[in-house]
Amino acid sequence: MSEDNLFNEDARAKIKELVENIDFAMMETHLGAKQTHIVPMSTKDVDDDGSIWFLSNKNSEHNNYIRDDDSIQLIYAKPGDMEFLIVFGKASIITERPVLEKYYGKTDDTWFDGVDDPNLTAIKVRPEDAHYWDSKNGKLVSLLKMGVGAITGEEQDMGKHGNLNP
Repeated sequence: MSEDNLFNEDARAKIKELVENIDFAMMETHLGAKQTHIVPMSTKDVDDDGSIWFLSNKNSEHNNYIRDDDSIQLIYAKPGDMEFLIVFGKASIITERPVLEKYYGKTDDTWFDGVDDPNLTAIKVRPEDAHYWDSKNGKLVSLLKMGVGAITGEEQDMGKHGNLNP
């Protein structure tokens, strides 16, 4: 796997590409504790500035942790496509109606009583550092390439990984 570190716009574009392809993240808060708090979250958007958006309940444990410490880690994984992304950043809780209206969808009715639900908040994550692994071949081709490499002793192109500095 070759290393390809990306910066600024290229890094933001790679984050957007992977997040949109994977969708669900494991959101880790309470990072300074011996036992962190991790919850699955569906990504709503990656905006033009590279910020990642989620909807959340204002009384949730992760919202409470974000209010205490805005450090956050997002872990995205799509093993079938051999795509992985870890994002470290700063989170903020947003309650402005235009933002909530922008990101609220019909499927969110499962967790909220509409966009007017007083418990509805958005979480904005501003990435500060990220790392990705992306085979672009999927699991089957990657496994075949590993096998060919093991048999022939020749190094195979297994994809790319690198740091993302947005």
